[in-house]
Amino acid sequence: MTKNIMIVGVGGQGTLLTSRILGGITLAAGYDVKLSEVHGMAQRGGSVVTFVRYGEKVAEPIVEEGQADVLIAFEQLEALRYAHFLKKNGVLIVNEQRIEPITVVTGAAQYPAQIIEGLEKEHTVYKINAMEEAKKMGNAKVFNVIVLGVAARHMDFSKEAWLDVIEKTVPQKTVAINQKAFLTGYEG
Repeated sequence: MTKNIMIVGVGGQGTLLTSRILGGITLAAGYDVKLSEVHGMAQRGGSVVTFVRYGEKVAEPIVEEGQADVLIAFEQLEALRYAHFLKKNGVLIVNEQRIEPITVVTGAAQYPAQIIEGLEKEHTVYKINAMEEAKKMGNAKVFNVIVLGVAARHMDFSKEAWLDVIEKTVPQKTVAINQKAFLTGYEG
């Protein structure tokens, strides 16, 4: 059976590193893995989507609407934008961070209110203020690995396997902080 995971965020939030960690853990477990990255205006704060599909044999990398087992959203509006990709019994992991798109910044649009509350009416949602947790750790850049730790609780890989893949994937000088970030989300 193929598992479908989506990672959504805004350019610069670490969606690509997160997908590489997910790809690494699924490969280490012996699965066939397909990754696909869809970049919007990533350098300008645009939407970035990554699909990770794994199973015994995976034919294509794209997750279709209504097929995601887990949706990892690094920003609230991105969670709302891609929630329709979740399966009926899928899990949505949302970082509570709010990044206003250019249309909101310029006054052409308003940022929607009560996004997470609305999503909770239709989906199983796990929320975390990962940016706040990362700042407490002294490194705001690891918030994405905190969110991944929360998501990992809803996947079939051991904590030790995750920590091993993180060690092999992130830059060597950041292994300790990334493993600590993962555990903050995983054990939180």
